[in-house]
Amino acid sequence: MSSPILWHTLPPEAVLKKLGSRADGLTGAEAVKRLRIQGYNQLRGAKRRSLVSMFFSQFRDFMIWVLLCAAAVSALAPVIAGEGPEWTDAAIILTVVVMNAILGTIQESRAEAALEALRKMAVPTARVRRGGSVARLEASSLVRGDVILLEAGDSIPADVRFLEAVALRVDEAALTGESVPAEKNEAACGAGAALGDRLCMGYMGTAVVAGRGVAVVVETAMDTQMGSIAEKLSEAAPEDTPLQKKLTQISNTLSLGILAVAAAVFGLTMFMITPPAGENAALYAFMVAVSLAVSAIPEGMVAVVTIVLALGMRKMAGRGAIIRRLPAVETLGSTQVICSDKTGTLTQNRMTVTDVCAVRETLLWEAMAHCNDAAPDAKGKLAGDPTETALLEYLIAHGHQTAQGLSARRRAGEVPFDSVRKLSSVAVRQGGRLRIYTKGAPDVLLKRCLLSPSERAGAERRNQEMASGALRVLAFGYKDVDAADFGDPGSVESGLTYLGLAGMRDPARPEARAAVDACRKAGILPVMITGDHKATAEAIANELGILGSDRRTIVTGAELERMSDAELGARVENIAVYARVSPDHKHRIVTAWQRRGRITAMTGDGVNDAPALKAADIGVGMGISGNDVSRAASDMVLTDDNFSTIVFAVREGRRIYDNIHKTVRFLLSSNAGEVLAVLTATLLGWKLLLPVHILWINLVTDTFPALALGAEPEEPDVMGRPARDPARPFFTTRDWARIVLTGAAEAALTLAAFLLGGGMENPGQATAMAFMTLSLSQLFAAVSLQSERHSVFDIRLREHKPLVAAFIGSAVLQLSVIVIAPLREAFALSPISVLGWIQVTALCFMMLLFIEAQKWLARALNR
Repeated sequence: MSSPILWHTLPPEAVLKKLGSRADGLTGAEAVKRLRIQGYNQLRGAKRRSLVSMFFSQFRDFMIWVLLCAAAVSALAPVIAGEGPEWTDAAIILTVVVMNAILGTIQESRAEAALEALRKMAVPTARVRRGGSVARLEASSLVRGDVILLEAGDSIPADVRFLEAVALRVDEAALTGESVPAEKNEAACGAGAALGDRLCMGYMGTAVVAGRGVAVVVETAMDTQMGSIAEKLSEAAPEDTPLQKKLTQISNTLSLGILAVAAAVFGLTMFMITPPAGENAALYAFMVAVSLAVSAIPEGMVAVVTIVLALGMRKMAGRGAIIRRLPAVETLGSTQVICSDKTGTLTQNRMTVTDVCAVRETLLWEAMAHCNDAAPDAKGKLAGDPTETALLEYLIAHGHQTAQGLSARRRAGEVPFDSVRKLSSVAVRQGGRLRIYTKGAPDVLLKRCLLSPSERAGAERRNQEMASGALRVLAFGYKDVDAADFGDPGSVESGLTYLGLAGMRDPARPEARAAVDACRKAGILPVMITGDHKATAEAIANELGILGSDRRTIVTGAELERMSDAELGARVENIAVYARVSPDHKHRIVTAWQRRGRITAMTGDGVNDAPALKAADIGVGMGISGNDVSRAASDMVLTDDNFSTIVFAVREGRRIYDNIHKTVRFLLSSNAGEVLAVLTATLLGWKLLLPVHILWINLVTDTFPALALGAEPEEPDVMGRPARDPARPFFTTRDWARIVLTGAAEAALTLAAFLLGGGMENPGQATAMAFMTLSLSQLFAAVSLQSERHSVFDIRLREHKPLVAAFIGSAVLQLSVIVIAPLREAFALSPISVLGWIQVTALCFMMLLFIEAQKWLARALNR
């Protein structure tokens, strides 16, 4: 820690004085000056690697070192034999290695740039007093002396000393290990108080779970308690996603197999193939085996998948879905159930009071104004919770309040809203007494009011009428007392006089109905969860089509409480809407779905939603209405709080998974084609291709087409088929069969080209035609694999620009080796005749037709 001051031992006034601050905060100019001196309030992370570092990291792969050794052997073996060095093969190998490293660097930098952009989109914020006004700023811009406002759901952005604390409780488990939230206050502590006993302090990274407070920043960045811990920790390596782990296992298994094949090829080449004139037989066989192994081992497969995932995440972020954890991208494609909050997600979160039942008008207007945290901002616009701003808008519109009157409100005490109590209360002074105003859920508040049976029945009937009209209803009450214990909500909120009801409507989002329909077509069950009355929930659910013709029902929180876990598990498939539920119920709901084997997404925006968000397969936090705690517990954060954005993310998750599947299938089938072609030719005693030919094909055909397939647009029916079963292997037996068949077809076409070119009687043209056929047939295969289901002849080329560009670019690179004389000579190739080019083109087009026939057969068999 840079400062020796024991902030917890000083009273608030002394803390402000030492920091050179005031209760209304620093001025903007002073904050900027301090930021320049103190630096940004952020923990030191890993430095982003330079391009040079990324470039040299490409040479860590074992197979690259094998290739470099092969280049050295190729160049120096003639010297050992008493001849001059031979640089041609070595130069080509080194060129391929360097180009591969450059491409790897470009890919890695693009992936890091995408992830860095995502990190910047998820920057935490804080409410700060600057010069007496409150503004929401990035937490990284906080400086010592800044005064911040905290409430339930906020993450404390720096080490702070509390100046005010109202029923404030902070979860410090991440720092102290204490599972029970600490009750905070502003009183100074003794010098010897342990970290967990410093009740007047708050620490970076801990979470406010209840109440509200005002605090001054005393330490930032690495000078915080969290910073001192971070200083001692070594950086952990990023965890691979389940898909990356699966592909790594596939890659490792195939690598072992290919090394065995390469060893066999080495032996066969030694004894069955006559090397080119002047070449050592062992050296030639070694180069063939090494080239085959390097080109066939899918070492870049996992890297390509990582890039596809990262770029997909970036696209989602651009549409309002920030992915916080990479595995969530994979899981999204398997989502089978979306449990969504109603307010703000399915609806607009823009409440309007449309119906009022006033028993005591003047007192009701006062309760609506005082028991309300919304307030006019500097521009006179009402800011705060949508429900509370709707109440104030109603009062102003009907002449019951003014902006000046709202700004003059003063409280003598309060009991903040609690999702369990479903009430909130404030106290204002009326002469020498306190007047308590309470608002909350009608069914709860009416139980706290002194009503006759007929009055109670009338209030309940009116509440039901409002709720059945899809209105959200709040009830209000009051009482006058001499004193109140605000630490005891039960005593404050009892013996009330009933004042009336206010009903308001939150209209459904216009795009929500279409999103719900898209879910149903995709085999995804939409489930609505709300704290609203059952009738209100039913009206909105019917409007959006969540309560469809499948006879799914509505269950209330009270009914849910009476169900055992076994009963809920048995009924959960038939429940479309949960009404009048608390956040605690969400965890039971998501667990019930998971026990049925369903991949479940769950939305949440409150502190109490965090357990359900963590338990869900996809926890979805709200970027607007949510708080730091719920966002930190989420796998995905919606910047627009919109249900349709979840559906878009699911669609994007399916697209990404489809593209990864077709990309890996393309890479493996291409490698299989190379292995089978060389192995078969070796067994037949043919000198099919030189080592440099295999390496060049691997460079040209693997990189650009694979990345282009990863960027393909979604297929037309991506949301018209059931969700993918997460238990299904990445490649089924049928998939492996298709990979082998495609590789065999490439090998057969390559061998056919060799024969058509004259075979061993005309090896120059035969090798050139085999070289071109093997490479170009892989490009045609990539074009056909743009969809594993639909015909390539149905696509619109303008919708597949990356794939078209990759095909043209790779084809030009490949053709340049034959067309440009110096390159042709370096690769020891001969020109191809006009007839030869026609034959090569026909053979390559047959590759496309072969894959199309596979797809046609699969469609015919309805698989």
